[in-house]
Amino acid sequence: MIVIERSDPKEPQATALLQASHALMQSLFPPEDNSFLSIEDLCMPDVYFHTARRGDKVLGTGALTVKPGYGEIKSMFVDPSARGQGVADALLRALQDLAFEQGLSALKLETGNSLQAALRLYARHGFTTCGPFGDYTANDSSIFMTKTL
Repeated sequence: MIVIERSDPKEPQATALLQASHALMQSLFPPEDNSFLSIEDLCMPDVYFHTARRGDKVLGTGALTVKPGYGEIKSMFVDPSARGQGVADALLRALQDLAFEQGLSALKLETGNSLQAALRLYARHGFTTCGPFGDYTANDSSIFMTKTL
């Protein structure tokens, strides 16, 4: 059974997954196109950081950042050994439920154009492409998506 819970990004297993995610993004995209949150930023009061666990093993991470009028999905990452097991779906559903509970009217996200599994995940959950939002600017690597709640 996959358990989704609010967690501390500084917990060792969560930190290890976040570092793996950051390393992957740095290997795939130019530095100016990387917009992942640091572990310190994931500890801010407006960020709801969650992990997916099976037993005592952390399988994935995801966060909801509360912005004026919408929530932004950040730090979605699943351990490669746990992919294809519904971990990302469970995390995203939990973050969407949290956004709804927070009274947010929309979710937005930025992801990389070469992350095909992520793009399929978000489309499966009703996200559609949109233009840049917040402090983002258009670039060659980013795809922006939104979903009305």
